[in-house]
Amino acid sequence: MTTTVVPPVAQAPGRPAHRDGNVLRWLGAYTASMIGDNVFYIALSWAAVQSGTPSQAGLVMAVSAVPRALLMLGGGVVADRFGPRRVVIGSDAVRCAAVLTVAALLFVASPGLWLLALLAVVFGIVDAVFMPAVGALPARVTGRDQLARVQGMRGLAVRFANVAGAPLGGLGVALGGSATAFALAGLLIAVSVPLLISVRMREPVSAVGDGASTADVVADAADTPGDPEDVPARVDESGTPARVPDGRDGPAAAPERPAPGTAWRDLRDGLRYIRGHRVLAPLIVAIALGDLGFVGPLNVGLALLADQRGWGASGMGLVVAAFGAGAGAAALLLAWRGTLPRAGSAGAAALLCGSVAIGALAYVPGVGAAVGVALAIGLLAGLSGALCGALLQTQSEPAYLGRVTAVAGIVSLGLAPLSMPLTAAAIGWWGTGPVFVASAVVCGLGGVVALGVRDLRRAELPR
Repeated sequence: MTTTVVPPVAQAPGRPAHRDGNVLRWLGAYTASMIGDNVFYIALSWAAVQSGTPSQAGLVMAVSAVPRALLMLGGGVVADRFGPRRVVIGSDAVRCAAVLTVAALLFVASPGLWLLALLAVVFGIVDAVFMPAVGALPARVTGRDQLARVQGMRGLAVRFANVAGAPLGGLGVALGGSATAFALAGLLIAVSVPLLISVRMREPVSAVGDGASTADVVADAADTPGDPEDVPARVDESGTPARVPDGRDGPAAAPERPAPGTAWRDLRDGLRYIRGHRVLAPLIVAIALGDLGFVGPLNVGLALLADQRGWGASGMGLVVAAFGAGAGAAALLLAWRGTLPRAGSAGAAALLCGSVAIGALAYVPGVGAAVGVALAIGLLAGLSGALCGALLQTQSEPAYLGRVTAVAGIVSLGLAPLSMPLTAAAIGWWGTGPVFVASAVVCGLGGVVALGVRDLRRAELPR
């Protein structure tokens, strides 16, 4: 059985993503969903504090991370098997229904912490499939030459959601308590569903030739020579994986639909694909090191630093705001320019310079200097993160993009948060300065990896 490769339909040739109605509908759906997420977590934390002790509330807030971390690799398989658009729509529908159900129950009763914990677990399970699908979706709504700009637009959406979500959540709590805030979150998530339904999908272009060739991947990943299920797949217009018979003819070859394999086999094939890719494998290592060195100091470490230096809550707020402004400026730059030359080298340099700024933050003399350093950290971290995200999008074969996003997300959302309690304990033992410097070294190692691997260092974004 054969499939037909359809021409792109999402945008007219040469139209930039920020002027493409199809991309803007996707961006509107993504923004509404992210704002709803922020409102949801405000409502969840408030309801948990009102229903139990601070330690119980902390447990409720943390419980969603467990299924998300454990199931995200499987979520990448689901996104690649069923298509990211279908998975994102289904995930948002489930999240919306769950939140509105809890809101209705809270309007008529006080079920207690068990209901909140159950809701958090449901969110964690759904996020495990939602996040890989979200990462795989941009390649199907725009061309490869616009993926870097879309990454910048996505970064701006995240910053806007973080800024707008907290006040909206607080407003919902002030107007009608947790039930009203949950209802507001559910309605915001619901807005994303019809917008996503209206988004048109396009046939994603193969990334063969950027990094590992199809022949290289086959030779590295195959269980046995000539096994057709180990040949990297493309997708047809429905999002179903379809086999490229040879790979040397590139995107023009008409793919054939392979026999369906097991989910476990799909997962193993995805991991082998990443391991054998000359750009993706070191890129994910660099992202992991950057996140592990960044998350602890810029979250719990910053609060402890502000307390030790006597900056107060207002001083810490200024530092956090400066970081957000820098990250937003980096996202705006990429959204405006659409691409940057020598993306691999630029991302590595930004990661290295950002690590130096992280180490310097613990030694600045006052809050004014800390604001300036935090602005630089935000700009550099935002630039390296956006470039790494764009390279993930453009270097991955479309049929593997959900699994690639899942592996990268495991580090950012599963492993990196574990560094926060370790950072707090280490600061208690050795102080802020040594811990910030050690974290900066870990972060800088990501830049060293990126500069040390030739194919990643020379990686470029499509123009």
